[in-house]
Parts: sequence; structure tokens; C-alpha cells
Amino acid sequence: MNAETLKQAIRDVPDFPKPGILFKDITPLLADPKLFRTAVDLLADRHAQARIDKVAVIEARGFTFGTGVALKLGAGLALIRKPGKLPGRTISASYDLEYGSATLHTHTDAILPGERVLLVDDLLATGGTAAATAGLIEKLGGTIVEIEFLIELAFLNGRAKLTRWPVFAPIVY
Repeated sequence: MNAETLKQAIRDVPDFPKPGILFKDITPLLADPKLFRTAVDLLADRHAQARIDKVAVIEARGFTFGTGVALKLGAGLALIRKPGKLPGRTISASYDLEYGSATLHTHTDAILPGERVLLVDDLLATGGTAAATAGLIEKLGGTIVEIEFLIELAFLNGRAKLTRWPVFAPIVY
């Protein structure tokens, strides 16, 4: 199986979460264990020989793929969450969305200085969330090896906000 097989399993949902949006639904892919494993393998195997200390995952769907990638690479997991979801001391980054702003948090000890970090999320749209997360990782002293997404919506030009880091996405729309 390859990225094209995975792409065929992704369902389009028109007008979700609001009119005019064509949502890329990954749940059919997740429901099939062979497809799910293929997705994790596509993201993890390219780093099999690299020393990855942590896989940073963005709430919520990034947790789905990033956890499998971390286990496969023998790396720790660093959670990037919405405000009020982490119990310890956190640092935060705010960023602009198309209609408003958002904030992400991670524990101050989630990533240690000098750790090599792979950032994983499910989808690259405008790039704001990933750029803010990359900033948090670097603020903690981590080095970003790559930012990976299962899916990229290239027409939204999210890579333009991520030019400081290598970016990978096996499925592009």
C-alpha cells in the first residue's frame, strides 16, 4: 500500500464544519487497521535511521498518527494542547486563524534543550498551527528535524509559513 491507496480512503464531507468547506475525513482510513498502519509507516519509516528524541503532536488528530510514529521510532511524546488541558507549568504560543486567533500550550519540560524533535499533525492547511508549535519547540531548546503531515491542502499555501523547516506530506490535494 502507498499514499495513493490512503488518499482513496479519505472521504470528502462538503460544508463541514461550515458552508463552503470541503472537509477531508480520515476516519475511514483509521477504521481499517492496514490503512492506519500504512499511514503511520509512511510517516515513521523515513526517520528509522535518525535519532529522534521526541515526537511533538498537536491536539487532537495529530495525537492519532504521532503516537504511532513515536512508538515505532522509540521516541518520547510531547503533547501540544489547547489552553487548560495540561496540569503542569506550561508555555504558550498564540497565532492568527482565518477568523480570530488561537493559543497552544505545552509543558515547560516537554522538550529538553538539544532534543531532536519530529513534529507530527494530520493536516497542513494554512500553516499557522504548525508554525506556532515549531516556535514552542524551539523556545524550549528543541531542534526540529522535520514537520510531517499525513495530508497537505496545497491550495492554502501553508508551506509558506514553514519555510524554516523541512516539511513532508505524502498526500497532497
